[in-house]
Amino acid sequence: MTRAGAKGAVRPRLIGDGTVVPLLPEGEAPYTNLDYAASAPALREVAEAMAEFLPWYASVHRGAGFKSQVASAAYDGARESLRRFVGARPDDTVVITRHTTDALNLIARGLPEDAGVITFAFEHHANLLPWRGRRFRHLPIPPGPEEMLQALEMALEEEPAGLVAVTGASNVTGEIPPLARVKELCRRHGARLLVDAAQLAPHRPIDMAATGIDYLALSGHKLYAPYGAGALVGRADWLDGSPPYLQGGGAVEFVTADGVLWKDGPDRHEAGSPNVVGAVALGVACETLSALGMPALVAEEAELHAQALRRLRAVPGLTLYSTWDFEHPHIGVLTFNLRGYHHSKVAAILSAEYGIGVRDGCFCAHPLMLHLMEVDDAQADRVRREILQGRRIDVPGGVRASLGLDSRAEDVDRLADALAEISLEGPRWTYQADDEAGTYAPSPDPRPWPQLPPGLRLIR
Repeated sequence: MTRAGAKGAVRPRLIGDGTVVPLLPEGEAPYTNLDYAASAPALREVAEAMAEFLPWYASVHRGAGFKSQVASAAYDGARESLRRFVGARPDDTVVITRHTTDALNLIARGLPEDAGVITFAFEHHANLLPWRGRRFRHLPIPPGPEEMLQALEMALEEEPAGLVAVTGASNVTGEIPPLARVKELCRRHGARLLVDAAQLAPHRPIDMAATGIDYLALSGHKLYAPYGAGALVGRADWLDGSPPYLQGGGAVEFVTADGVLWKDGPDRHEAGSPNVVGAVALGVACETLSALGMPALVAEEAELHAQALRRLRAVPGLTLYSTWDFEHPHIGVLTFNLRGYHHSKVAAILSAEYGIGVRDGCFCAHPLMLHLMEVDDAQADRVRREILQGRRIDVPGGVRASLGLDSRAEDVDRLADALAEISLEGPRWTYQADDEAGTYAPSPDPRPWPQLPPGLRLIR
């Protein structure tokens, strides 16, 4: 199931390990994946389990055939694997969704009419936008965790809220809010706590029951199971009392020409044929990560994060971003800019010349990035006008490197060495800006693309 790492630690196996990519101006190199925060590759255990499960794939819950019974048992088993992985209460509902965004939109649809919502402006768009059709407040980005708690307590005292929705770990800076203390404030003021755990779940153990988290959303594609499933886990009463998220077969007990009797429980919000393969893959990922031991993985990542901070801080002209002090707990996510370079150009150079995969842009967290880069309202208005005119090259952004299960010390060194070389010597290739797309790309780009199976079409 595993292999030994450089220090003898047990390491997981990921699909794509050792993939070689072409470089410019010539040559090739093993791919260095530092983009886990966007989407993580599949655990080999997950891919192997899916290959074994696919012959047994069938419709679930409504089939009398033997394969349907097996598939139904695997689908329901995935719910229990998820429940154990996040430490949910026995009576919590586990709804299979497409991803975290889908899960957050589901709970937003299911809120009681009088339940106001409080979030902070440092959230991912998935935890900012779904609440806008309701009574909501986005609190300003706090300069520290204590200020966050003070602002939240003041807001709850000024106007009661039914739900406080916060990230478990920032997808831009990696900072982890003090969730246990946030929950204590929620408890004192009669609010429930929802945690966007898209980034938290792959990096830290979660115990919903112990922390008092009422609702938790996560994605399989962040959790080494990129098969199109996510989950919303939490208290059943709001979900059972709300209209179904989707209306159709599977969500009903009985239908007449002029009436519907809806189901309770997760079936109420899983109309249509569910993503059985995605759910089973997510369950296998949870079981595999639990067997590996999350505390050991956390300790290894903390060492790599400290190394990355040390090495990147030494790169000439590099600015690292953090909302709070770097001594505050972080997951392995680092966002930066390199003086004199557009963020997209840095990402393009790292990819084309060094075989390093990172992310650039605003990472679906525009308010936070504008805050970190000190973009004022006048500048933001100018950017908005340019976007409306079809020009996006001046949209502010940064470069994000994110660590994952297969990250090694040599990956961190390779990134830091590449950035230092770019800063001091510049690129070895030419790059062209696309004003409309807001990106840079190698020009020309003669790198050969892989030969993939027939029927798998690539549009460049």
